[in-house]
Amino acid sequence: MRPTLPDPLGWLSPSATFDVKGKTVLVTGAGQGIGRELVTLLHRRGAVVVVVDIDEAAAQRTARDLGSRAVGLAGDVADRGRMEEVIAEVAEQFGGLDVVVANAGVTPVPATIRSMDPADFDRVMSINLTGVFNTVHPALDHIVRSRGHVVVVSSCAAFAPGMGGSPYMVSKAAVEQLGRALRVELGASGATAGIAYFGVVETAMTHDMLDADDLGRRINDLLPWPLNVRITAAAAARTIADGIARRAARTIAPSGWQPYALLRGAINTVLDRRLAADSTVHELVRAIERRR
Repeated sequence: MRPTLPDPLGWLSPSATFDVKGKTVLVTGAGQGIGRELVTLLHRRGAVVVVVDIDEAAAQRTARDLGSRAVGLAGDVADRGRMEEVIAEVAEQFGGLDVVVANAGVTPVPATIRSMDPADFDRVMSINLTGVFNTVHPALDHIVRSRGHVVVVSSCAAFAPGMGGSPYMVSKAAVEQLGRALRVELGASGATAGIAYFGVVETAMTHDMLDADDLGRRINDLLPWPLNVRITAAAAARTIADGIARRAARTIAPSGWQPYALLRGAINTVLDRRLAADSTVHELVRAIERRR
């Protein structure tokens, strides 16, 4: 296993460790991408893994590939009743639940706030934000009982400008706040929670949003180095898994986003003003609105 980069914010996390061996871990959106890589890694580390995905075939295929100590379940995180059933089924089958990773997410069709279809905004929020709540909320009694750990997957997009894709940025900023609240609220119980932030990860969702779409490529081109550095889904999964092992309050990858995370209050004040006056951004916004 490749060593992880040092986390300059690591002092914010407690020194306690968490060994997933023999523990029951549930991951949403685990039929592909980061989720699939994560359940594979945690299974290798000895965990019992519950693979939850809206695509039942993908969830079951992933579980079959892992073999023993893995089960695949269909679960649409936007369906609150179904997620309650999933958590209850897992707790009954395995006698509890130790770790939950709310990873499932989607991206919107590129659009400005003025031109977007409101239904697309609702879709993104129902999965990326409400879906996180629907996953975490029914699991919390079990997490408290086991003194376990929760991870909510936010994004570096939570603190970056959101033109052309604001529903995603809005949802991930809200998930960050949900994770911060969880961290504080769980403190007295001995359970913990953390937030995972990623920049650009090489996944099918990223390729659809940034590579296969002309406007997506133009938005991607606005990212300066090192913010445009991409990491693999496996590297993102390793960041989450290592964060669970140390009960990290936050993990950020790739490392180039760390200074931005620390200084975003000052950076964004300047950046928003510059972007609002930038002719290249103006033309990009017009191009997005012409598409609709």
